[in-house]
Amino acid sequence: MVRRAEIADIPRILELLIQVDMVHHNGRPDIFKGPATKYNEEELKAIIADDQAPVFVWTDETDIPMGHAFCIHKQITDDHVLTDIKTLYIDDICVDEAARGRHIGKDLYDHVIEYARKSGCYNVTLNVWSCNPGAQRFYEAMGLVPQRIGMEKIL
Repeated sequence: MVRRAEIADIPRILELLIQVDMVHHNGRPDIFKGPATKYNEEELKAIIADDQAPVFVWTDETDIPMGHAFCIHKQITDDHVLTDIKTLYIDDICVDEAARGRHIGKDLYDHVIEYARKSGCYNVTLNVWSCNPGAQRFYEAMGLVPQRIGMEKIL
């Protein structure tokens, strides 16, 4: 089942956030500290309460989150170059390492897409690190295509 995250989910979400960080740390230890979490408990409380930053969790039959999707509503208006669009940005999707292969990521993604449609969004966007090819393959399988590419030169 996919539902909005609740305060009681925070300890489990923190565990999942460490898994996300470690994927990135293993791929780019020069950038990601590992093991760490993107948000702390207090920040998660504020995020969960914010309707502009919905967090969804996929829960098992005992209501334990086995995956999450952090989203952020973004709106461009009156820009000199860009059109006025409403976007739902996926800040993070994670499925517990022990639960992969059960289509949890697809369920979360499908839920986010339906939520974005109902919210009147024009599109759904996300960023994926090139050091995470599994995530890239997943997003491509979900039908996402590159919108822009970030590049770097390490000095």
